Amino acid sequence: ISKRYKMGRPKQSFRIPLPDGSNLSLAIFPTKKDPTAEVISVQITRIVDDNWVTDARLAVYRSPEGNYSQLPNREKP
Repeated sequence: ISKRYKMGRPKQSFRIPLPDGSNLSLAIFPTKKDPTAEVISVQITRIVDDNWVTDARLAVYRSPEGNYSQLPNREKP
């Protein structure tokens, strides 16, 4: 799995607001190479100066066989 990955539109996404005003979200994305595999992303975001900022992110790859592995952190452009 590449260190850099792009995710398109999620298959499903869920979000809840946290007491401090940030958001906790979970999204499930199909992979481009194999539609039976998925990337599961969990992140905490908040608004800073009218822009969304990601404070923390965890991404996990689920293979077509059902194996899971944590993906490395995405590099910022």
